[in-house]
Amino acid sequence: MARRENGTGSEHKQRKPFQTNVSSRCLSHFPAGAPPSSLKVMIRHARLAVILGVVAAWALPALAAKPAKESADDGHKFLRLERDDKDDPLALETAVVRYKSNDPQKADLTIDLIGAVHIGERAYYEKLNKEFEQYDVLLYELVAPEGTKIPKGGGSGSGHPVALLQNGMKDMLELEHQLERVDYEKENFVHADMSADDFSKSMTDRGESMWQIMFRMMGHQIAQQSKNPSRTSDAELLMALFDRNRAFTLKRLMAEQFEDLEGAMSAFEGPGGSTLISERNKVALKVLAREIADGKKKIGIFYGAGHMPDMEERLIKDQGVHRDGERWLVAWDLRSKAKRAADAARAKEEAGSKGDK
Repeated sequence: MARRENGTGSEHKQRKPFQTNVSSRCLSHFPAGAPPSSLKVMIRHARLAVILGVVAAWALPALAAKPAKESADDGHKFLRLERDDKDDPLALETAVVRYKSNDPQKADLTIDLIGAVHIGERAYYEKLNKEFEQYDVLLYELVAPEGTKIPKGGGSGSGHPVALLQNGMKDMLELEHQLERVDYEKENFVHADMSADDFSKSMTDRGESMWQIMFRMMGHQIAQQSKNPSRTSDAELLMALFDRNRAFTLKRLMAEQFEDLEGAMSAFEGPGGSTLISERNKVALKVLAREIADGKKKIGIFYGAGHMPDMEERLIKDQGVHRDGERWLVAWDLRSKAKRAADAARAKEEAGSKGDK
């Protein structure tokens, strides 16, 4: 089946409504006409959960538990929503973009920006773990003291509100948490982020707060909804909450919100930057410069996809590099169970046909 993709900031045709498995009996106790106040509250809470979930999934930092073919149009694209020819979502994908030096004397230097979402499919993180083995050094984001070690499978136990939000979204969407599935104990992993104290100080110095960021994101999402009625409606959101396959339907609804990644970034980044994105990126690129000076030739930078447009701009300016290709990894599989089964059967049949030849 033909595939097409909608990237951030791209034009796309009117999105068709989601089909859900919710029964009309689930809503039959509400009177006709305007929703009662209890239903309105439920819708507001659900929409807030989706908005905050989008922020948590790709923009908010990973927080450590306290010690216990490329085209010219692609631009800054590091995350995309793949659809089939019927406009049904197939996958939310993140990019691995490679850069090479413009300096002939550094022809053997390669730098990969590896965009991430902090909650995803288990297969996604298994694929990333294999990808990371190829690098001389892998720089990673984690708001934690320098030298913090994340034990394999045990990194999401922080009581911080951000971590609690990310874990809540993981459970609701039946996905996995990055800190539980990525193997941070590999020898080539190097911490390249702020400590919690530095992060807090920078936000205080800049007059920022996590709540301010969340409310800016909420305002942006509400503004986008009013400008584009084809975006997720309150009715769709409510029906998803009652759907028999709630995790799958909510995952598709939330994936739609990722299509405006660049616009969401502008909601809180602005010309002066922010601690969340630009200041942490500066820290990562200082570590990059140190590793290059130490003779590392093949380097990966593993950060949230929301960081990457700013990271790319700074990387090109500071290191004199250019894009040299990209690959895409499936972070969220958005196919229905029936389609997954059909695709698996087709792949098995094709593999059998090749084996008979």
